Amino acid sequence: MNNRPLTLMAVHAHPDDEATGTGGILARYAAEGIRTVLVTCTDGGCGDGPGGVKPGEPGHDPVAVAALRRQELKASCDILNITHLETLDYADSGMMGWPTNDAPESFWRTPVEQSAARLADLIRHYEPDVVVTYDENGFYGHPDHIQANRVTVAALALTELTPKLYWTTMPRSAMQNFMETMREFDPEWTEPDPAEAEAMPEIGLPDEEITTWVDVSKFGGQKFDALAAHASQGENIFFLKMGPERFTDLMGVETFVRVQDSTGAAVPENDLFAGLR
Repeated sequence: MNNRPLTLMAVHAHPDDEATGTGGILARYAAEGIRTVLVTCTDGGCGDGPGGVKPGEPGHDPVAVAALRRQELKASCDILNITHLETLDYADSGMMGWPTNDAPESFWRTPVEQSAARLADLIRHYEPDVVVTYDENGFYGHPDHIQANRVTVAALALTELTPKLYWTTMPRSAMQNFMETMREFDPEWTEPDPAEAEAMPEIGLPDEEITTWVDVSKFGGQKFDALAAHASQGENIFFLKMGPERFTDLMGVETFVRVQDSTGAAVPENDLFAGLR
């Protein structure tokens, strides 16, 4: 008889990604007694340093930034009651087009098969029933998010396990509200001009293509507090300007696309573990 607990594994690129995209499900399923495993692929060294110093500016120390972000990541995990944190500690690649993309030790430059073999070992160890990561475009084109998708798919192919597999996404119906909220809390924010917008991949999906809508509104406070634990990156996290109530109004449902399933659970579904319990 297999006494292994139901297990959710979330594969993310950087410290703080776990809170933004999946903080609600991590908190909710932990509260339901499900084992939660977070795999963070990079060290976050391309984040802001003390005082908001940016990568490439004088005084920015990626090693010191990574050490601080590791502490913040652990604090976030405690808030979300994550059972196990696993860090692969590849160097943060920075945004697409940054010189750090080409650093030999960056996650973006690391061969997929090399990273996938490490993740496959973790998948075999934890035997997750559900795995969550980004879509093929990394949600908005970040190289480390794209790489996390590629590595997760390759890692699963190396194992004989067939967990339910999900990409994070956003319903297009929510985009207008999202942009209005951006303008309200960040007056300097402007939408990309039409030419730039045309060149960018469209974020999110039409509502009818989203398979899974998970209500995490009861855990909005935890999700907000987990994001706030990444205080060193506060200048880049506009959600923290909103306060927990408005944040929960905007982020109280987390949405996904189911891309692998052996349960036959009907979609749309409101539970990542539909068909498993």
